[in-house]
Amino acid sequence: ATCGHGCKYGECMGPNKCKCFPGFTGKTCNQDLNECGLKPRPCEHRCMNTHGSYKCYCLNGYMLMPDGTCARSRTCAMVNCQYGCEEVKGQVRCLCPSGGLQLGPNGRTCIDIDECSTGKAVCSYNRRCVNTFGSFYCKCQLGYELKYTSGRYSCADVNECVTNTHRCNLHAECLNTQGSFQCKCKQGYQGSGFDCA
Repeated sequence: ATCGHGCKYGECMGPNKCKCFPGFTGKTCNQDLNECGLKPRPCEHRCMNTHGSYKCYCLNGYMLMPDGTCARSRTCAMVNCQYGCEEVKGQVRCLCPSGGLQLGPNGRTCIDIDECSTGKAVCSYNRRCVNTFGSFYCKCQLGYELKYTSGRYSCADVNECVTNTHRCNLHAECLNTQGSFQCKCKQGYQGSGFDCA
């Protein structure tokens, strides 16, 4: 079986037919499936979609059970947690629905961890980190785009001269470089390449 466009988060099952891993969708399995929008809903109270998965969390005064349901808890109601709580050996602790969130100074609300600035996120050398609420993802560096070549996805240089996305002067030549471009004034003209006289 060959899939010309590849199956990013899945397996090739037949001519250009991808079988997606759980949590992903699309012709090439390149899109995250929003499980929170599915019927029946996977969580009883609230649902947070994550890359390839989801997290359940409860309203204030409820405790999250292993099956994703929420059980009423007087102790949780008293603590007033933003995203529900857990009781361990009689100790009540507020929960955050994702590892990319941490309990704030008040111990009740959750604040975002910027994985990009703390260095917790590891992106390959030609990708940059983009922080999201509760998580992060890796995106191609500026001047590069995601392409499927020789059996895998990688960040390939964008040729701004061919795609006509350069800002060179009318009287300048565009020269493509890795991740960028240069402008050089044509013969008989001088300047930066963006301005030629």
